[in-house]
Amino acid sequence: MNRELFTQLVRKELSGLRRFLMAACSGNGDEADDVAQEALMKAYVASSSFEDEAGFSAWIYRIACNCLIDHQRKQSTRGISIDINKANDVAASSHTDDAFIYQDLYRAINGLGIRERTAVLLFYMEDRPIKEISTIMNVAEGTVKAYLSRGREHLRTKLLNNQSRQL
Repeated sequence: MNRELFTQLVRKELSGLRRFLMAACSGNGDEADDVAQEALMKAYVASSSFEDEAGFSAWIYRIACNCLIDHQRKQSTRGISIDINKANDVAASSHTDDAFIYQDLYRAINGLGIRERTAVLLFYMEDRPIKEISTIMNVAEGTVKAYLSRGREHLRTKLLNNQSRQL
């Protein structure tokens, strides 16, 4: 695959890939961008040996999923700390309040295991068929269905628990 074709195919997938990573990263745009950048770099390096233009979408999502898993493993082992003094200096953007609309959903999604989260986001946010998700995640279709079933149940429980706490 040449650079021009790679760029053209990435442009078709970029908004969906970013949306998927944004949700997978609980709305953290910087983290989603980091994972996307890493995935695109890895894909570009490997693109010279990739020749299945029709399977490009599943291929790029698979790379992104693997990068996401690696990124989250690194974060969990090194721990994240926030300097409250730096946080006070950050200026809020005009759309910051809008982000809170989805806070409960992001929190519930973030509480899912990485495999359930990936399956749920690919199926419901990206409208990917189960067969393609199984290719992206490198698991059987029945396993994807199990991830979706467990993911839906966990989301339902988390959102209902959160709703009852707010009342």
